[in-house]
Amino acid sequence: MINVVGAGLAGSEAALQIAACGVPVNLYEMKPKYKSPAHKMDLFAELVCSNSLRSNMINNAVGLLKYELLSLGSYLLEAALHNEVPAGGALAVDRNLFAEEVTAKIMSNPLITVHHELIDDIPANGIWLIATGPLTQGKLFASMADFFGEEHLHFFDAAAPIISKDSIDTSIAFPQSRYNKGGDDYLNCPMDENEYKQFYAALKTAERAEVHDFDREIVFEGCMPIETMASRGEDTMRFGPLKPVGLKDPRTGREPYACVQLRQDDIRGEMYNIVGFQTRLKQGEQRRVFGLIPGLSKAIFYRYGVMHRNTFINSPKHLNPTYATRKRHDLFFAGQMTGVEGYVESIASGMVAAINAVRYFYNLPELVFPKQTVIGAMANYISDPEVKHFQPMNANFGLLPKLEYNTGKKDRPYHLARRSLQLITTLSTELNQLRVEKRPVYEIPDPMTLAEERRKNENK
Repeated sequence: MINVVGAGLAGSEAALQIAACGVPVNLYEMKPKYKSPAHKMDLFAELVCSNSLRSNMINNAVGLLKYELLSLGSYLLEAALHNEVPAGGALAVDRNLFAEEVTAKIMSNPLITVHHELIDDIPANGIWLIATGPLTQGKLFASMADFFGEEHLHFFDAAAPIISKDSIDTSIAFPQSRYNKGGDDYLNCPMDENEYKQFYAALKTAERAEVHDFDREIVFEGCMPIETMASRGEDTMRFGPLKPVGLKDPRTGREPYACVQLRQDDIRGEMYNIVGFQTRLKQGEQRRVFGLIPGLSKAIFYRYGVMHRNTFINSPKHLNPTYATRKRHDLFFAGQMTGVEGYVESIASGMVAAINAVRYFYNLPELVFPKQTVIGAMANYISDPEVKHFQPMNANFGLLPKLEYNTGKKDRPYHLARRSLQLITTLSTELNQLRVEKRPVYEIPDPMTLAEERRKNENK
């Protein structure tokens, strides 16, 4: 028996991977009895901040990470593909249908027993995988602090608002993906210079909601509140989520001065989120200030933006690259609390921890993923004792070892991808030998073929 605590992205992937190897699972999840301030659903694998799992491109680190996970048989990546919504070159999902599918897979699995209850202490015996997320608090938080012998670090992240599609003025907002990649998958709200400066001035002075300890301004850059971004300078947003490059306003035939993008949030296309607009503004201020965006003057909010405090372990001091603790090899942690930042990264940590929990259960040697893979590079980053100032990290190619040969700058990501996927293919064969339930094989594109296609397109 292996015990998993938390049915978020990491915990859900872990429970399903463990069961696939024929090992019974006790899955402890506090919902629906208890919820954190950031959670709205009773379902497992809830996407709290955004519905986007980011880039699908194999020459992007998180895109490559998706292909690694698919090659290894990830249940949650499979569910994401089943519930995909248009998002250009990114993978975005209908968050409700995605959570429903993952929940159904877990609840119907005869090897997984779900317990809707809190775990207050780190149990002294048995194999445990704790994936309670970055909002872990209360008695379990205190138990973890005591176990590790130090206070946890913390930072803040936030969720963007979701609005009704029918409330968007489509005589102003136009459909288009940046650089026309992936079809007309976004709605774009163009701003001229005066409109932008009016919005900027209102945003800078808008009233914020109180968030405990936020005065310390420990903010993860990938989830920075839009008002914090505005405080860094008048043009900061125009080089961030409001950048207009690659877009053309059909009313003028020109690139706008700034542009707010809206991304579909559900399969039916009734809900859209405001891309990059994580915020801690009060709800009334969100209606007022975001209503200044052209096309959103009558926006109806299905969900207002929120901000919350997150915690994470000083993992380089306490975890191995298997996500097992150095003090106890039968105790694993996974998800954002380990310092992997992002949905896909959390899924990957859950998979690695689950694989090694199973190997511990069967008394097999641990499996450390090669650093040349994104999965392995992330595991290495969070467990590297040489990392002295640890902060949450998204997947990026800077974490991977350099190639053993020289390539052009534009070709380098494709060569990194080829090296990674060759290693992953070998690992996939090894992992399937332990699985009772065989996973489907997904067709993975050849990175070098994609590199050649890129060169041909550039030469046209």
